[in-house]
Amino acid sequence: MSQSKPDTGNEIETQKQELIAALKACGAVRYGDFTLSSGKKSKYYIDIKKASTDPKTLKIIARQAALRVKEMGVGTVAGVELGGVPLATAVSLETGLPLLIVRKSVKEYGTKSRFVGDLRPEDRLVMLEDVTTSGGSVRDAIKVVRETGACVKYVITVVDREEGAKEKLKEADAELVPLVTASDLLK
Repeated sequence: MSQSKPDTGNEIETQKQELIAALKACGAVRYGDFTLSSGKKSKYYIDIKKASTDPKTLKIIARQAALRVKEMGVGTVAGVELGGVPLATAVSLETGLPLLIVRKSVKEYGTKSRFVGDLRPEDRLVMLEDVTTSGGSVRDAIKVVRETGACVKYVITVVDREEGAKEKLKEADAELVPLVTASDLLK
């Protein structure tokens, strides 16, 4: 008796729809006039911080990201402060992989480090990001991590706004893996 494999395409689509519904239900999708961190103007705003403070939505994000992380052959989950930290923490808990927090700048006291957690040159990491637009902040974090000798090949983002991050990360030899895109979310 042969076992049939689950239809991965349908499973991913089902997961995507579950996440879209959760993001909308928790109020993470807002319409109006907004200025994004990239400086661009937008008629909509995706507030993943709203989603990451909602336990139900955060659990959905963590579960879906963890499925992708398991296929990547990485040993550490990293998040850039602020938006990536709760996401990376949740994925770390879901996968059992160590967590690394990447600060946007060196702190001026204590350890004076840009990293919270252990980081070794042989480490292979996946970066977690809340929303990607141009990919600038995560590119900066990847550069700093790579300067230690560690390897970052993947960035999982909850929502890709489809405004250049995928291409910019590809130029930086990193693959952007969105859980959903803005096109998916705004349908």
